[in-house]
Amino acid sequence: METAETKSFYSDKLKRAMHLLLFRRGKMPGAREWELKEKVGKNYQQVLDQLNQLLSELDLEIKKVNEPRSEEMGSDAGHASLEEARYLVALKGTLGLKEAKMIGWRIDNLAGLSASISYLVSKQGKAPREEIEKLLAHKFGRWKAVTLADIFLRTGYLEEDDAGVMSLGWRTRSEIDLRALMTKMAEAKV
Repeated sequence: METAETKSFYSDKLKRAMHLLLFRRGKMPGAREWELKEKVGKNYQQVLDQLNQLLSELDLEIKKVNEPRSEEMGSDAGHASLEEARYLVALKGTLGLKEAKMIGWRIDNLAGLSASISYLVSKQGKAPREEIEKLLAHKFGRWKAVTLADIFLRTGYLEEDDAGVMSLGWRTRSEIDLRALMTKMAEAKV
């Protein structure tokens, strides 16, 4: 009788962890480490390991990403100082062309994102915003280049410091295989 209660209790933790990882509560996907500790319990790492095994069959995996320190020190100030790691569900393999059409991005925006990321990688991960906008303006026009740069910043694929220097964002580091992207870019015929 006790094993049935333990099993259902553990499956409740799996459900809770999955809900935290999949459903957005704000602009960023996934859940912070302190949220998982609070909602799932101290053994959240074991729960994530078991959940990762289940997701592996679906070509998905749980990734841990260290996010930049948040500037806001409101009610979450105590939690923000504890952990700055975020867990999210990401694709393990690659998407086919048909699946890529369903992710919600236009193909020209994806091309701009890959060009921006490739440019930043070729510049050791940092470049002035003006250079990124100039690169994008060459193909898309000035007004769209500024808009695309803002979209990439807002979605977390790129980051910008106070001096206007752009770098790779946390989503780029967690979702994109940079080595494979650079191989594809090198193989492309321009």
